[in-house]
Amino acid sequence: MKLKATLIGFSAILMWSLLALFTAASGKMPPFQLLTICFLIGSLPGLVVLALRPERLALLKQPAKVWITGIAGLFGYHFLYFTAFRNAPPVEAGLIAYLWPLLIVVGSALLPGERLRWYHIAGALSGLVGMILIVSRKGVAFDEAYLIGYGAALLCAFTWSAYSLITRRFEAVSTDVVTGFCLATSLLSFVCHLALETTVWPQTTFEWLAVAGLGLLPLGAAFYAWDFGVKNGNIQLLGVLSYAAPVLSTLNLLLFGFAEPSWRIALACLFVTGGAVLAAKNMIFRQRVAVAQPAE
Repeated sequence: MKLKATLIGFSAILMWSLLALFTAASGKMPPFQLLTICFLIGSLPGLVVLALRPERLALLKQPAKVWITGIAGLFGYHFLYFTAFRNAPPVEAGLIAYLWPLLIVVGSALLPGERLRWYHIAGALSGLVGMILIVSRKGVAFDEAYLIGYGAALLCAFTWSAYSLITRRFEAVSTDVVTGFCLATSLLSFVCHLALETTVWPQTTFEWLAVAGLGLLPLGAAFYAWDFGVKNGNIQLLGVLSYAAPVLSTLNLLLFGFAEPSWRIALACLFVTGGAVLAAKNMIFRQRVAVAQPAE
């Protein structure tokens, strides 16, 4: 069960690796308008399930702390993410914001029943090096003039790592609640759009398809998969595997002509893959032992 849940959680990381590609293909829609539409689309699968199985509506009755955690996690992360990118250069903002996998790995030691091992830390650091190679390919230069953006990016990292770790403590809460989180995030994003942005609609069918893809996968199904994964899977391994997202994202951009190949990408792949294998050492070893044991 734990391996299956970890793989489901990893599917969220694979879907998040499509975020940059779909966003690049979605046209010039402003971010909060895009989030409004995408999170509304992302809530549809859950709404369909609830419509077909209305008895599951009872699962949405949860303590306030569950709803506060979920809405603060999804909306808070994206609000801080866009605030960071509007107030700091994208490379530096991305580098700081993507500290959340390392924070998950380290913070997991505080969870009941979890124990942080040296290979979790080493694997996370290896993944961090790979991520830095990707996001800093055009150089990094921190400037105090962008302190607001840097601060928002750091809060962004703490927000998503805290959401993931706290969600682990709500393991008895059904993943159905993610439907409500998505709807609330869509509504709050709509308020931000009205207050801060000018409406811009996609101009082509291709752009609309990219928006639909965002809503169905990286800003939709990924959150359901992540919720199930962090509640039931190996959260340290998921934290390390999360560093694969920027590498896979860059590979997707390469594949579709939005980026150019470089030695940094190849080296980043080695660091991320090596870190993931190291972090999964204990799980891989246990699986081999189980296979090697003769049947009674």
